[in-house]
Amino acid sequence: MRVAHLSLTDFRSYPTADLALEPGVTTFLGRNGNGKTNLVEAVCYLSTLSSHRAATDGPLVRAGADRAVVRADVVRDDRHALIELEVNPGRANRARINRGVVPRARDVLGLVRVVLFAPEDLALVKGDPDGRRRNLDELLTLRAPRLAGVRADYDRVLKQRNTLLRSAGHARGSTGKESLLATLSVWDEQLVRHGSELTAARLRLVHALRPLVQETYGQIAPGRGVPELAYRASLVDGPAGSEVPGPDLEELAGEAGTGEKRLAGLMIEALARVQRAELERGVTLVGPHRDDLVLSLGDLPARGFASHGESWSLALSLRLAAHDLLTADGDEPILVLDDVFAELDVARREALAERVADSEQVLVTAAVDDDVPERLRGVRFDVTPGEVNRAG
Repeated sequence: MRVAHLSLTDFRSYPTADLALEPGVTTFLGRNGNGKTNLVEAVCYLSTLSSHRAATDGPLVRAGADRAVVRADVVRDDRHALIELEVNPGRANRARINRGVVPRARDVLGLVRVVLFAPEDLALVKGDPDGRRRNLDELLTLRAPRLAGVRADYDRVLKQRNTLLRSAGHARGSTGKESLLATLSVWDEQLVRHGSELTAARLRLVHALRPLVQETYGQIAPGRGVPELAYRASLVDGPAGSEVPGPDLEELAGEAGTGEKRLAGLMIEALARVQRAELERGVTLVGPHRDDLVLSLGDLPARGFASHGESWSLALSLRLAAHDLLTADGDEPILVLDDVFAELDVARREALAERVADSEQVLVTAAVDDDVPERLRGVRFDVTPGEVNRAG
């Protein structure tokens, strides 16, 4: 898979931009703040409908404009498809495929597969659980776009259930409280249905990623230990529960036809166990929104104990493992390396270059030409404020 042509209108700093891209490595060079990352961010947005630098769509639209448009000619198995996204902050975004309007913007998910490695990825190791959950869910959606709907349904039910919990917690009189609790059971059923499906998908993903992360880490940081990935689920490790090792859950989730059902049973039990605490606090305490991907090196958690270099190696291994997993699915994704070489030492730069140089399409951004390894010196674009020009 690759992007053959990228066109932007009022996206970030660009009133317009029009680029023909080739297979192999393309490097965008320019000073910090000139707009290099804006270009690759647009490609990534086609893949995930989100930005790795902004929590909302507002910053993606150029100051003074009311919308932004990203268009890409995407080549997949020698077939071309034109993907268009209209970014409308505060309103529903719109999407087109080959000029035809699709019902929802998320219907384009899966058509463009991108794996991004950026300085922000250090938070996958050092940051809060939310970033690790989001990383898992975005990879899930790339592999199975229908799970975007499961995620959206779960978030909707979670919001409604939290509202009801707050109301029930403040209800006066037994009759009113009983009525609210009866309604709560209806939302519980939906929470369990969507939550168990999402949890099972995450567990299977962690099981598939683990050996790939371990292999990649051994190539990037040989002799520096073996990383471990474990999924910590609130349905067995809630406020009143004790931790159950991730691999046991993975085995359960992998049981054909019964994994989701058994996870649903565990979630129902956990919700009953924490109901009093939920009513007191007014929030849902069990479900995939409370889970975490625990990363370890040796016997110690990476968060708080891994060195800076180990953390970078682990974050990079997570991204390259995702790239390998998607490639094994039969469709090699576009790889974006956004301003990362300045953060890596020479050995890690060369190890990264060795792993990705032969990929179908690699998009690199860098402020300093010498930071980019020789093996990744492909087509070059010089980026100045508002302009992108092919060098040579």
